[in-house]
Amino acid sequence: MEYRQLGRSGLRIPVLSFGTATFGGGNEFFKAWGSTQVEEARRLIDICLEAGVTLFDTANVYSQGMSEEILGKALEGRRGEVLISTKATFPMGDNPNGYGSSRQNLLKACEDSLRRLGTDHIDIYHMHGFDAHTPVEETLRALDDLVQSGKVRYIACSNFSGWHLMKSLSVSERYGWARYVGHQAYYSLANREFEWELLPLGLDQGVGTIVWSPLSAGLLSGKIRRGQSIPESSRLAQGGGQGPKVPDELLFNIIDALDEVAAETEKSVAQVALNWLLQRPTVVNLVIGARNEEQLRQNLAAAGWNLTPEQIAKLDAASDTPPIYPYWHQRNFPMLHPKLV
Repeated sequence: MEYRQLGRSGLRIPVLSFGTATFGGGNEFFKAWGSTQVEEARRLIDICLEAGVTLFDTANVYSQGMSEEILGKALEGRRGEVLISTKATFPMGDNPNGYGSSRQNLLKACEDSLRRLGTDHIDIYHMHGFDAHTPVEETLRALDDLVQSGKVRYIACSNFSGWHLMKSLSVSERYGWARYVGHQAYYSLANREFEWELLPLGLDQGVGTIVWSPLSAGLLSGKIRRGQSIPESSRLAQGGGQGPKVPDELLFNIIDALDEVAAETEKSVAQVALNWLLQRPTVVNLVIGARNEEQLRQNLAAAGWNLTPEQIAKLDAASDTPPIYPYWHQRNFPMLHPKLV
């Protein structure tokens, strides 16, 4: 398993991590992802560790804490072998102070996650979304206090806009507080808007990208085909998809290109789609999920090899979409670094 440095930090993480949103199945939305319980979770974790995947990703909101609880129980006796990433900000109940990035909520949310996970520290603590109602200074000071206390090792964000992240980095620099070293973001061959602003920002500011939904909620799993209905067993058919609809013509052009490259490499469509992401600038890690052992082993095989430049170019061309303003205009500037366009 290849390890990469997480942004401008000393932490090295594997290029694949195991996402545990499939643990618990606490409501209809998460049941569509999976309903893994403790015994099966232990087996999946065994497979991950055998492959060198030592980072496990969860969030307090996944099945309202059940995912963290199951992960904590499944990792009993093995905490020293692994890294844990979890998140806060989304509502965990009806309390008006029970969500967001306020000091009040973050200190409690962190303690609750530590208790559910059965650990004394969180390795990577993400802000799951940007709270526009709380001053950035309040959020980052609370996070710095958690880092100084030893309860959190590194902080990261998720689903931020460019200005959200840039302002946060500026405030951290101004006061000498812990800075976001990673950004967990939605990115795939079918969803490349991340490249317009967040990718160049990550390059410039040393923020590593951890990709969530790298198969676009199953669109790039190899199960979706031109002229065929979505399989009833898929997460999409069961209501577990996220993100805007991808235009059919774009999607099937991507799948056609994936089929060609899969035949050339003797890999699966999903493995090719994941490997393409591992070649993108700033990408440090892909969060892969699995509802069973077979899915997990298939996804793990996406690492340890590389697509050729010609194969990457073919996938780039098939998945290219015209950017919105001002990004289309910025592409006309002759001095832009080629990786930023």
